[in-house]
Amino acid sequence: MSGLVAIVVLVGALALLNLLLTFGVVRRLREHTELLADRVPASSPEPPSLPVGRRVSAFRGATTGGEPLTHDSWPGDTLVAFVSPDCGPCRERVPSLVETARLWPGGRQATMVVVIAGPDASTEYAELLSPVARVVVEPPGGPVAAAFGVAAFPLFGVVDRSGRVLRSTLEPSTLLLQDAAQA
Repeated sequence: MSGLVAIVVLVGALALLNLLLTFGVVRRLREHTELLADRVPASSPEPPSLPVGRRVSAFRGATTGGEPLTHDSWPGDTLVAFVSPDCGPCRERVPSLVETARLWPGGRQATMVVVIAGPDASTEYAELLSPVARVVVEPPGGPVAAAFGVAAFPLFGVVDRSGRVLRSTLEPSTLLLQDAAQA
């Protein structure tokens, strides 16, 4: 019986020691969290965007329908979009992009969507967007995305006839609101 009491006391002591060590670790983690919070700037970096005011570099491409597309082929203020089927936020915004493109002044000719993916992965987006936009499919780092300086997705913007980025956003429907406000 005394052996059983000794084992229970030993297990109890080990449990108490484990509890004290756990509290010590939690306390140190809180201290480290506070120290790291003081070192990291409070403001988060700017979200990715098309640089407003930047002129798009020269490029040559073709739409999924075979239409040639260059930096000189914009009829006026053109809605541009960069999306990827592998991107969760892109999937969320594609319905809004389709509706924005459908309502965009200038219609399909004044709307360009660049789908960053391989030919097989881009089929769904190309079929969905082709009725309302000129769709370009290219691999990551392709000529159109490179000309715009795109490094993240989704991105939406408006480019004027000369190739200067007028507006940029992460939500396509806001471009319609901005366009109406400027009219």
